[in-house]
Amino acid sequence: MERSELIDLINLKKSFLSVGLDSDLTKIPKHLLDKDDPIFEFNKGIIDATHDITPCYKINIAFYEAMGIKGWETLAKTLDYIPDDIFTIADAKRGDIGNTSKKYAEAFFKEFNFDAITVAPYMGRDSVEPFLDFSGKWVILLALTSNKGSKDFQFIQQPDSEHLYESVLRISQLWGDNIMYVIGATHPEEFKNIRSIVPKHFLLVPGVGAQGGSLEGVCKYGMNEDVGLLINSSRGIIYASDGDDYGVSARTSALKLQQGMAGLLA
Repeated sequence: MERSELIDLINLKKSFLSVGLDSDLTKIPKHLLDKDDPIFEFNKGIIDATHDITPCYKINIAFYEAMGIKGWETLAKTLDYIPDDIFTIADAKRGDIGNTSKKYAEAFFKEFNFDAITVAPYMGRDSVEPFLDFSGKWVILLALTSNKGSKDFQFIQQPDSEHLYESVLRISQLWGDNIMYVIGATHPEEFKNIRSIVPKHFLLVPGVGAQGGSLEGVCKYGMNEDVGLLINSSRGIIYASDGDDYGVSARTSALKLQQGMAGLLA
């Protein structure tokens, strides 16, 4: 998906919400466990309930590869079920070099046809370039993540007084055009600085909802002239209910975020 198409989709739906399909067999409604493919049935219910108010689904690959061959089959069926005009992210957090990165890129961009993939940039440029060889595909680099341990390394001060995550932003934007960045909503105070480094790039922002991040706090300094944000919520939407009404409840939770976004886009 090209940048202009993503922007048009955001404006059409008045939403820059990304719904995370971190679908866990131990957390989905019990009545689905009798189905041949419980996770796929669950995902279908979430997608049916939210596809008109979200431009993006982010699929956490770990929850699928943990189920072996069956999980990969579920992943493929889920992708096929998502409407073609919606942006899809493989939250795979791959990070290697050379032929290994090339094969990861082929797996997620050719075999599964995702629009984007999350990549760890800490092995440097040659670990990212194989993903950038695919036209119309996006690489989303981990820059400043939402977890508590992000402070262990990402805020390390460089000799020029720049934090490590700032170095990642500054250097990597020279590698190619189709790059986005993961920036956690739990660091709202950093967004003004981040926008001074990468003013035009899209940011994938986890941490709103269950992790305590604020939509308003992120948007205050994170939005740019093209919106420039995909705000992800996973648990707060997909596990809003563990009963028969899980789809309705997921929509209610998603709609609350979407309506807040619509107000900011007005």
